[in-house]
Amino acid sequence: MALLTSKNLKWKTDFSPIDETSPCTSSRFYTKAYLRHLIHSQEILGAQIATLHNLSFFLWLVGEARKKIAEGVFLEWKNQIAPALEQRL
Repeated sequence: MALLTSKNLKWKTDFSPIDETSPCTSSRFYTKAYLRHLIHSQEILGAQIATLHNLSFFLWLVGEARKKIAEGVFLEWKNQIAPALEQRL
């Protein structure tokens, strides 16, 4: 699961789900190509789907951070996940 920015040209013909592992139904149902089309067409549905996906991602991220804090391994987890989160899709 990652934060979504959908103007990437490589998504034009990518008909895989936005994120198969996301708890967000929209992310599992809609494809990257369809989302890119909606955003380029300036359809409000594109912004809504992207927002749902991004909110779901942030909720997952905060939930994981809470778990790692409770386990006492937050710093190690943060150092592991931060480089992956900085990587653009």
